[in-house]
Amino acid sequence: MNKQADHPTRHHFGRTTGIDYSGAETAEASLKGLRVYQTVGDGTPEEVPPPPGPKKYWTRRGLAEWLIETLDDSVPTIVGIDHGFSFPMRYFERYGIPPDWVSFLEDFCEHWPTDRQHTYVDFVRGGVVGNGAARLGERHWRRLTEEATGSAKSVFHFDVQGSVAKSTHAGIPWLLRIKEARPSLHFWPFDGWIPEPGVSVIFEAYPRLWSANYPVEDRSSDQHDAYAVARWLQEAGRNGTLLRAFRPPKPEHVAMTARVEGWILGVEWAPKPRNPKARNKAPNRNRKTTEPGHVNRNKQEVIARTDLPGSDHNQVVYLLRCQNCDTRHGANGSDIFQRRCPNCGGGRPGLRTE
Repeated sequence: MNKQADHPTRHHFGRTTGIDYSGAETAEASLKGLRVYQTVGDGTPEEVPPPPGPKKYWTRRGLAEWLIETLDDSVPTIVGIDHGFSFPMRYFERYGIPPDWVSFLEDFCEHWPTDRQHTYVDFVRGGVVGNGAARLGERHWRRLTEEATGSAKSVFHFDVQGSVAKSTHAGIPWLLRIKEARPSLHFWPFDGWIPEPGVSVIFEAYPRLWSANYPVEDRSSDQHDAYAVARWLQEAGRNGTLLRAFRPPKPEHVAMTARVEGWILGVEWAPKPRNPKARNKAPNRNRKTTEPGHVNRNKQEVIARTDLPGSDHNQVVYLLRCQNCDTRHGANGSDIFQRRCPNCGGGRPGLRTE
C-alpha cells in the first residue's frame, strides 16, 4: 500500500469548511447571517446546522465551541472564516504593540471584550464595556492584503454596506480562544506560510474571490458565500491551486508585513487600483521601490540613496520627500513601500540623512 496516498498532503484536507461570519448582536444571539458549509472527502458542500436546541441559527459562541470540538486532529481540516484576523501595521505602531500576532490578540481582547455575555460591538464602541477608545483605528487604514484586492474594505470601516469591521471586531476574541484550546492548529499565515502535512488550518477568507464561480441556486447570499469557500478549498486541494495559494506574496518585505497584518488566502500582490482608470496613471511601472523617482502609495517620493546605515539589518538610508507637504525624511530601503510622512501623514520620525 502507498502510505503517502493515505496521508494528507500539504494541499489536500479530509474536510473543508467555509464560514460566512456575522458581527451582529451578541455572542449568544442566533444569527441568520452566520452560516457554515463543509465538505467531507469527495462529497459536495453541505450546510452544517447548529447543535440541536432552541437556537435556529449559529451563535458566535456556539460556533467557536463547535470548532474547538471538531478540530481535534482526527481529520485534517481547513477552515476559511470571513473576517479580518489582524490589523494594519499603523495600528501596531500607534499603540506600541509588538509585531507579533499573539501579542496583538491579547492586547485587543483586553480592550475589546466582544466575547463577553450580553455584549454588542457597539457597546465597546460607545464606551459601555471595555476600553475600545484606547484602541481605535482609522477608516482609511488598510492592510496590504486589502490593498491587493482592490475591493476589500478596511477592518476599521464601520457602518457601510459590505463592511467587515463589525464582524472582525466581534470575531477576533474567538480566534484567541480557539488557539488557546487547540495549540496544534495552524493559523495561516501567522504560524508560517506552508502548513505541515496533517495539521488543520484556519485562515481569513474573502468569499468574493470565489462566489461568482458557482451558481447560487436556492442559497441566500450568506449561505452561498460559505458554500463557495468550502467548495473552492476542496477543488483547489485536488488541482494544486491551494498549495500555490499558501505561498507567501513577493517581494519579501510584503510577506514579512503580512505575517503581522495577516493575509487573505488567494490574493496576490501587487495593489489593484480602486479606480480602473488609475492603471494608466501609475508612476511606478517597471521601477524599483529604491529607485529615485519612485512614489509609494502614501505619496512619498524617493530622492536619493545615502551611504548611512539604516536601522534594519543590512539596510541603508534613503532620502524621501513628501509630495503633499515637501517634508524630507530618511527611511530604510525595506520600508519605502509603506512609509508615511512624519509631518502630515502620521508616520514615524525619519532616519538621519546626513
